[in-house]
Amino acid sequence: MNDGHGVRRTENKKRSPEEEEEGEIAATSPPVTNEEEEKRLVRKMDIYIIPLVMVLYVFSFLDRVNIGNARLYGLEEDLGLQGDQYQTAVSILFVTYLAFEVPSNLVLKKFTPSRWIAFIATAWGTIATLTGLANGYGSLLACRLLLGVVEAGLFPGLNVYLTFFYTKHELALRVGYLFVSAAIAGAVGGLLAYGIGHLDGAAGMNGWRWIMIIEGIPSVLLGVAALFLLPNDLESAYFLTEDEKATLQARHLRDYGMTKSAMAFSTADMKKAFGDWKVWVYCVAQFGADTMLYGYSTFLPTIIKGLGEWTPAQVQLLTIPCYFLGAVVYMPIAALSDRLQMRGVMCVIFGSISVVGYAILVSPSSAGVHYFGCFMVAMGLYVVVGLPLAWLPSNCPRYGKRTTATAMNLTIGNASGIMAPFIFPTREGPRYVKGNATSLSLVAMATVLYGFLWFWYDRINKKRDAGDDLSQYEGLSDDELAELGDESPHFRYTI
Repeated sequence: MNDGHGVRRTENKKRSPEEEEEGEIAATSPPVTNEEEEKRLVRKMDIYIIPLVMVLYVFSFLDRVNIGNARLYGLEEDLGLQGDQYQTAVSILFVTYLAFEVPSNLVLKKFTPSRWIAFIATAWGTIATLTGLANGYGSLLACRLLLGVVEAGLFPGLNVYLTFFYTKHELALRVGYLFVSAAIAGAVGGLLAYGIGHLDGAAGMNGWRWIMIIEGIPSVLLGVAALFLLPNDLESAYFLTEDEKATLQARHLRDYGMTKSAMAFSTADMKKAFGDWKVWVYCVAQFGADTMLYGYSTFLPTIIKGLGEWTPAQVQLLTIPCYFLGAVVYMPIAALSDRLQMRGVMCVIFGSISVVGYAILVSPSSAGVHYFGCFMVAMGLYVVVGLPLAWLPSNCPRYGKRTTATAMNLTIGNASGIMAPFIFPTREGPRYVKGNATSLSLVAMATVLYGFLWFWYDRINKKRDAGDDLSQYEGLSDDELAELGDESPHFRYTI
């Protein structure tokens, strides 16, 4: 028989119990409760999951970039850093960070999220704390390398972890909480550094050491808390009743392509991620956007310091409004993106705003205008970096492809962290024209690529709506089509 789009549906033949289980799709999933009940359950998940996830990422990001604040409190002088040694110490973290992102995501389910994330947090907290005891350039590099090893798995792991609980219609807002966490880390980092800086000289240690030590200890405690408070998936969520678990499982099955087998890891799905050109476009675009993220997050204090005669305390305070604006802009845009299921147009609009911000920083303008440019960059920063991290997994319904593609995207994106410090060499201060111009070019590239993906997905959806070119699917049953994931003619991409 025909499905109305020209794809022939075969009669369901008798299958084994294993095939029956794997082939279950939305049509055969249990009935669900009303919309209000589902909204109540989503709010319940938000209460139990999101705060812990946010706090984990706040301290992860803080421990990664607080070297920028530590620089203002005697780090370079105390350790005798010369030339580009500071930039090397900043960037070398990303060497190991990149190497361990994909492997970490692939073992997330094997070791269970609660145990794996608890280990990651405890390990990075210990290393971050001990960084405050570094006695030279070599020991600082060693701490940064080890920090990259253990922190590598947190963000990609959390990005995939959220897909265990939320549908693609809710994902941008929840991933958005992670980026708000990064903004909070930037703002709180400035406040903490301002406060902790007053310990300069206590116990014979410079202020930068106290910043590292005091900001690292909470991560260890968070790791212990995560072991007990972070559920592995819907089935193990201690705060849900059995009926609530069934309702939420059914919601997932309603997303086309989310079959039982699609939720399990497979090597074939992993290979499809590497072979999909669209995933590579995301990766290249993420590299461009992340250049802005790491350059801005690490060097904003240095850039602002160059705008006038500021004390370290004043510089820290001046960074806070920029991060605050970034967070305030991102959350409503993420919510609107979820509601409209439109990612590409938001990336294009706000990527363009950041480009304008960098153009202002490059221009020969007054310090006040340059400070305004910092706000313009912040307006687009978290949107153009964060939304694609919800956009990509939304278009990969099969777990193996989704987790691999997400890790690939973050690995290549984070490679910009190696480069970013070197486009802001100390000798080019206080304006850092080369660094800002390079960031402008790469953010513009990312904006164009996201615009292209938006156009491409919309074109494919229209072709599928029209029932074009379906001869290759002739003879496949509904279950077999659903197993194709995003390659199925019934799947519609989020644009």
